[in-house]
Amino acid sequence: MRVSKSCPGRSSPDVRALGPASRSLQSQDTWDTCACCAHRVAVVTMEKASLWTDSRYWTQAERQMDCNWELHKEVGTTPIVTWLLTEIPVGARVGVDPFLFSINSWESYDKALQDSDRELVSITVNLVDLVWGSERPPVPSEPIYALQEAFTGSTWQEKVAGIRSQMQKHHKAPTAVLLSALDETAWLFNLRGSDIPYNPFFYSYTLLTDSSIRLFANKSRFSSETLQYLNSSCTGPLCVQVEDYGQVRDSVQAYTSGDVKVWIGTSYTSYGLYEVIPKEKLLEDTYSPVMVTKAVKNSKEQTLLRASHVRDAVAVIRYLVWLEKNVPQGTVDEFSGAEQLEKFRGEEEFFSGSSFETISASGLNAALAHYSPTKELHRKLSSDEIYLVDSGGQYWDGTTDVTRTVHWGTPSAFQKEAYTRVLIGNIDLSRLVFPAATSGRMVEAFARKALWDVGLNYGHGTGHGIGNFLCVHEWPVGFQSSNIAMAKGMFTSIEPGYYLDGEFGIRLEDVALVVEAKTKYPGTYLTFEVVSLVPYDRNLIDVSLLSPEQLQYLNRYYQIIREKVGPELQRRQLQEEFSWLQWHTEPLTARAAPTASLAPLVTVSALAILGWSV
Repeated sequence: MRVSKSCPGRSSPDVRALGPASRSLQSQDTWDTCACCAHRVAVVTMEKASLWTDSRYWTQAERQMDCNWELHKEVGTTPIVTWLLTEIPVGARVGVDPFLFSINSWESYDKALQDSDRELVSITVNLVDLVWGSERPPVPSEPIYALQEAFTGSTWQEKVAGIRSQMQKHHKAPTAVLLSALDETAWLFNLRGSDIPYNPFFYSYTLLTDSSIRLFANKSRFSSETLQYLNSSCTGPLCVQVEDYGQVRDSVQAYTSGDVKVWIGTSYTSYGLYEVIPKEKLLEDTYSPVMVTKAVKNSKEQTLLRASHVRDAVAVIRYLVWLEKNVPQGTVDEFSGAEQLEKFRGEEEFFSGSSFETISASGLNAALAHYSPTKELHRKLSSDEIYLVDSGGQYWDGTTDVTRTVHWGTPSAFQKEAYTRVLIGNIDLSRLVFPAATSGRMVEAFARKALWDVGLNYGHGTGHGIGNFLCVHEWPVGFQSSNIAMAKGMFTSIEPGYYLDGEFGIRLEDVALVVEAKTKYPGTYLTFEVVSLVPYDRNLIDVSLLSPEQLQYLNRYYQIIREKVGPELQRRQLQEEFSWLQWHTEPLTARAAPTASLAPLVTVSALAILGWSV
């Protein structure tokens, strides 16, 4: 779908350029780095300017773009290339800042254009920056800091030694690993920053060789203590040389003039670096050894992530109780609700900010999988509509992401069936036992089967990896074809859903740890341990659709929530929330239960009028 505005006297600049619309510094493509869904690509030709983006940015784009721009409400390489082929002549050249594209992204555009006799060309001086001039925002200047040891799974020296060990054991004998993804460098050195909204990263590259470590970043942002932490004053194999961010291309080019071999991950390495490395000196894998190593959390990292989810559950439960009391009064809208949830999270220990923009969606807005309200554009929450809230926090010990869908009134029979089938999909995948090294895409259908059985489905992925105070969408874990095989110690979200356009949307998302399964006979099998600890909405569950095994699993999950979150609520004297938790984790039975009454719970008797049922 294309949206355009009439514009008298349209100018025709003699420029053709393509690039992500999110632009900072001589920047890596930070959205790709964290595997988020914010695809925004701008193309400027001699006659037109167009923007491609997903549904979260349609309204903002329509309001902010003038008549010189066209908005295309779709994402991906194919629609952009199709548009280019109709707008530029055979033999034309399309200029691209190579630092804004991964190798894979560059090659997908390059092949499509070459097949049609157009050419993709590298322009290392970004044209947008030249036009921006003095109006360009200042570069980030906040400190880059080291995490306290209590919040790290290993020291940076141990991590470096581990990656070098992989280099030494590799049959192609790489002499260096080149890191472009921001979370790779942050993880490797246990460093964090605040350059990217919702992500604790800083602009950087790393060249780790068998005898040296070079970190490319703005050195003025490191305190003397952090530089000392990195051993930056020496030149040995465990001394980090902090070099200017803008010198990375020249430094990599100089390094590869010698007898070396550089190991890269093609999914996230900047094409601006890739193009200066001789092909015979490259060792290419889909993901770098750092990306793959980071995906498997050690026992300390698992403990940290579990702890962050307990505190996060406290914040979300406080929010659900607050909603039950305030929505019937007509005082809550999607935006004020999201703000209140962030306020509750902000009161939790080790909180550092939200992990993404909260999806707070009521009624028909919940049918938009990536909808987020604004201060100007939002809907009131109503007891008569479904409400979906997908949110997460960044804590020093972990990153969280949880989605719950609720209804405070009387849901329709179809809404209850759809919700329960989404819940069944969540349960069936969460309790699945499967062989070790199974790819996520091989088991993803278990989350969809209950919906497929009645002709329903959802159009987004079923889950993604998650980091320790890193990416909320951490590659390469998940259920897509490009994800690596599941392994013990990985964390992934499990998030089936259903969306009826123009009416309502449902999603139930939990974060789960891949653990070893206990089986009757010997063998290496895996399953999931859910670490999100927020009850589902009893008012939307049709118990008659649940099998005995599913019901048993759900009741056991509720018992775990009681055991882990209940004591924390009591310790903090949150008695109202504790009583709410006790009620909403009461075991479900196979028979249809009567309408809930909270009257027996004296401390929360006021909640009885809000319509929750067993």
